[in-house]
Amino acid sequence: MSQTTAQLVSEINGGSISGTRNRIINGAMAVDQRNAGASQTFTAAAALAYSVDRWYGYCTGANVTGQRVQGATVGQFYYRFTGAASVTAIGFGQRIEQLNSANLAGTTATLSVDLGNSLLTTVTWAAYLANTADTFGTLASPTRTQFATGTFTVNSTVTRYFTNISVPASATTGIEIVFTVGVQTSGTWTVGNVQLEPGTVATPFERRSIGQELAFCQRYYEELPPVSVQFPWASATQVVATNVAFKATKRATPIVILTGVGGSTGTATLTSTTAYVNGSLFSFSGNAQNYLTYTGGSASIEL
Repeated sequence: MSQTTAQLVSEINGGSISGTRNRIINGAMAVDQRNAGASQTFTAAAALAYSVDRWYGYCTGANVTGQRVQGATVGQFYYRFTGAASVTAIGFGQRIEQLNSANLAGTTATLSVDLGNSLLTTVTWAAYLANTADTFGTLASPTRTQFATGTFTVNSTVTRYFTNISVPASATTGIEIVFTVGVQTSGTWTVGNVQLEPGTVATPFERRSIGQELAFCQRYYEELPPVSVQFPWASATQVVATNVAFKATKRATPIVILTGVGGSTGTATLTSTTAYVNGSLFSFSGNAQNYLTYTGGSASIEL
């Protein structure tokens, strides 16, 4: 079947043969800066907790564990939750930035995912739009509107599923995709190769290079390198500042978490922290009796 030039241009720019057509970041679960493949505990009825990069999880009824695991072949991964007695629900989702999803508004998109569950036979999916740009709220107080939902009938064998989603014209403020299961009181729930793409056809999962995927993730979260600053004088009131360049420009001003701050003759007390986007720089200042050593930390904004 022949296509017109206009049709081909449309496909190349944003259709099934376009580059980076998958609006989900880290859909292959390959980037895990926080846990490096280690198990993570999700606390029941707590706020959502980020896991592998860009993905958050939550649960109700009882705590569950989640972990990146080996996928179908070496070097490919899934994310897997392990159920526990009294669990009433588990959720796993991603919030997609406005700038990466606005052009899906008023169109049909296709959601595809690999799923398997050793206990349950139903996985529910839901799509939401942010009520204001890139602001989805919290689990307790959401500021989002659901515009589509459905279910996949699954079994213990990891299988690929897909569905078409009618995205409303108002979905220009960011889109959230959430997968949920119910009473996962035992067994495991496996998720992988998640793709949200324009059009009505579920194309093969788009595998981007690990360097590209990592850079996409670092727009929202990264681990900062160690920094050491030493003073040739002793002063309880001396203020010092140092800069660490981010690996990727952040979406917005991040929240900075500092660890391992101390001095050889006393403990440093941070008096302020500042993170800013211009120049992609992070800075902090503090008082130390001898010197201030910053030996680790992270910068996170997420969505």
